[in-house]
Amino acid sequence: MLKEEIQKLKKEKNAILLAHYYVPEDVQDIADFVGDSFALAKKAKETEADIIVFAGVRFMGESAKILNPDKKVLMPDMEADCPMAHMADVNKVKEMRETVKDLAVVCYVNSTAELKTVSDVCVTSSNAMQIVEKLPNENIYFIPDQHLASFVKAKLTNKNIILNEGYCATHHALTKEDVLKAKEQHPQALVLVHPECKSEVVQCADYAGSTAGILNYARQSDQSEFIIGTEMGVLYELKKQNPDKTFYLMSDKLVCDNMKKVTLDKVYECLDKEINEIELDPETMTKAAGAMDRMLELTKS
Repeated sequence: MLKEEIQKLKKEKNAILLAHYYVPEDVQDIADFVGDSFALAKKAKETEADIIVFAGVRFMGESAKILNPDKKVLMPDMEADCPMAHMADVNKVKEMRETVKDLAVVCYVNSTAELKTVSDVCVTSSNAMQIVEKLPNENIYFIPDQHLASFVKAKLTNKNIILNEGYCATHHALTKEDVLKAKEQHPQALVLVHPECKSEVVQCADYAGSTAGILNYARQSDQSEFIIGTEMGVLYELKKQNPDKTFYLMSDKLVCDNMKKVTLDKVYECLDKEINEIELDPETMTKAAGAMDRMLELTKS
């Protein structure tokens, strides 16, 4: 019944519901589009809807607003936030620009709008490697996630990638011991992890990549068993796409409490009452849009 009411409201208000893979299954079910942060950013930019309901955490809603300043962007829960998005400092960025020559500030899209305003380009886990490689700068200050930065640094040895101290608490909690324990329990399974994990975890994996990358790898692989080292919400899509394959969550620690705050009730309420609107001042949006648009431009090919 609630799902039908939401569908009805979407039609009446020319609204679109975008959902991240980490939100609860029933919300993914009713979304017009489910994706990782890069796919969702592209979808937000392309939509002709008047209202975007973003089933995710706050930085995702902010990104949608930055890309669509004239649209109304609503969040089911304004308290659903990403701690990592705040784990870099604007003053530190300015200090780095003054002290390091030939520097590009690369900002993971999992960041606040304020951090995007002082960055040269945004990246996601899907495109970080591609974008950093294309930048003419030798020195890269990568904010806020140290682990994605380390992942890129290990691959692109021609760049001097300077790490920040931020991290995703969910992925950061995984250890090498978690991987080894899961492999012991499921010796035939391949290990697929997200690059927000520590390097000790990534090094034990058969594949490390974005949520979309993990989905593609599992779909294309001839293997039938997989250990998944990312947030539990992605299991729903993995099982839908691969009903004949088996997936094991690497650890019960892999739950993002903020993503789970997004519920069907809250989706309905925010769309019905048009509440929890993302509002950013025009100057912030203009400055942040430069880094977001450059990301989309550099990934066009």
